[in-house]
Amino acid sequence: MYFLKSLILRLRFLALFLISVLAASAHAQGGPPFITDDPGTPGNKHWEINFGWIADHNRASAAYQVPDGDFNYGLGDRVQLKYELPIAIEQTLAQPAANGNPAVLGQTIGGLGESLLGIKWRFYEHRATDNSWMHGRWGTGLLSLIHPPPKEEKSGEEAAEPADPNLAISTYPQIYLDNPTRAVPRGLVAPGPNFFLPIEYSFCLGPVLFNGDFGYSFGNHALPQQWQRGLIVGHQFSESTELYVELHDIQDANRLHTLQGVGNFTTGYPKQRETTLGLGGRQALNQAKTINLLLMGGRSFQTTSVDNSQPTWIAYAGFQVLLGPK
Repeated sequence: MYFLKSLILRLRFLALFLISVLAASAHAQGGPPFITDDPGTPGNKHWEINFGWIADHNRASAAYQVPDGDFNYGLGDRVQLKYELPIAIEQTLAQPAANGNPAVLGQTIGGLGESLLGIKWRFYEHRATDNSWMHGRWGTGLLSLIHPPPKEEKSGEEAAEPADPNLAISTYPQIYLDNPTRAVPRGLVAPGPNFFLPIEYSFCLGPVLFNGDFGYSFGNHALPQQWQRGLIVGHQFSESTELYVELHDIQDANRLHTLQGVGNFTTGYPKQRETTLGLGGRQALNQAKTINLLLMGGRSFQTTSVDNSQPTWIAYAGFQVLLGPK
């Protein structure tokens, strides 16, 4: 009897939670300057271009993109095509001999990084006007590309813009590819290809916005498989200003015993993990909100050492340009 009452209370709590989730509009946005991504897409025939100066620094090494060029194009209302290419710098920090390990000489190398190609599909979205979450909107949004909706003269409430989704879910397959340079044998980038398959979601509870993702990186013969997950929580203070806290985690799923990599990407070490807590946001720089400042900084809240990849600090500083038809 006690178990039944407890179960009913839990189901009531879950129902109230879902109602509160679906009662507000989800504006939370992942992506640059954050590691965690979101279900949002640029919109039909719109561009989102991000230029970021990115740093990831730990006690043994550091990686920089100076800058990272991130180009995104909206194909229909729910599909996004992505191409990303950084100018990469990989730094090995000098270490004295300790615990029987030989001293490590510091070095810095740079050049063209690896290419990242991806396609995002927001396959589900729910709006406040939908009767229930089961009656949410499934689809590709590509019909708007083939048959644009007719323009109708409306007045009053009908003329208002449609409400944003208050719950959205997407998938974002991505592949990392080596470029025809000597970046891999020099130890500048990890060997490719590497395939990453995540799921993204967004919703809000009152004024608090939530955006999360989780996915699996499949690795290869010289790159470990990894679990990746992230959560962004924050608030959109105005149409121009957003501020979020991010918790992100990358964890190796297996260990490669053979020494097949080069430089900081040499395999044969214990499984690594990178867990970070960051603070960042976006600020519009013009009235049209087509140029935005992107800033984020953080670090690991785990113990950092030369034997693990927990970062002493991470940072993103850049700007975003939005282009396309009005």
